[in-house]
Amino acid sequence: MTEKVLLGHVTTEIKNGVGLIEFFHPSHNSLPGKLLAELASAIEEAGRNDDIKVVVLKSGGNRTFCAGASFDELISIEDFEQGKRFFMGFANVINAMRKCPKFIIGRVQGKAVGGGVGLASATDYCMATKFAAVKLSELAIGIGPFVVGPAVERKVGTSGMTQLAIDATSWQTAEWAKQKGLYTEVFDSAEALDKGIAELTDKLVSSNPEAMRLLKQTFWTGTENWDHLLELRAEMSGKLVLSDFTKNAIEKFKKK
Repeated sequence: MTEKVLLGHVTTEIKNGVGLIEFFHPSHNSLPGKLLAELASAIEEAGRNDDIKVVVLKSGGNRTFCAGASFDELISIEDFEQGKRFFMGFANVINAMRKCPKFIIGRVQGKAVGGGVGLASATDYCMATKFAAVKLSELAIGIGPFVVGPAVERKVGTSGMTQLAIDATSWQTAEWAKQKGLYTEVFDSAEALDKGIAELTDKLVSSNPEAMRLLKQTFWTGTENWDHLLELRAEMSGKLVLSDFTKNAIEKFKKK
């Protein structure tokens, strides 16, 4: 097994004006700090690349879109600065998606947990399969969905966010996520999902880039304070992850 497979990867492929950004980690596409930093950089670079007209965010594999934070890295956090730095990884990715001047289309082929729900919520248009159930499990391990919360609430509303955050051990179906506004369409298979994404991106690559840039700005009006807000949220999580309660809860989750 190569080092790349062991550590995961973030790759960008450009096809006919579409920038396909893929992240992968062998542990259910969980995201350690290194991959979060690479993902934020890839999104920022796609925003600057004139060859890319629209971005598709996807993950490798077939079963899980993203399992959220890396439990191995969470359990190894020893002080507040280290904890804040880890959770800033998710904050930086969400802010990179928010600021990217290109539309970001989400491809969610499987389950999304915690930070994975945050990534899906931070896309501009998210399409999924019927297998793409969602769960915010943070409270169950002693923290809370603080960093991803603003992005999730922006898509599913306060009621939906409250439901996900409080009932932290229950899955909500892809159809639930569609009804709440997180997913725009739900497909029966990954093949049908890819066809739907291709049809959409084919239209977008021939659209006016400046019109799309300005339209995206209007979509994200009211989030201009997120650089500061998500940093404060990362500090909340950075403190909570140091507690004995959280460390014990994470260990129990890892043994399941």
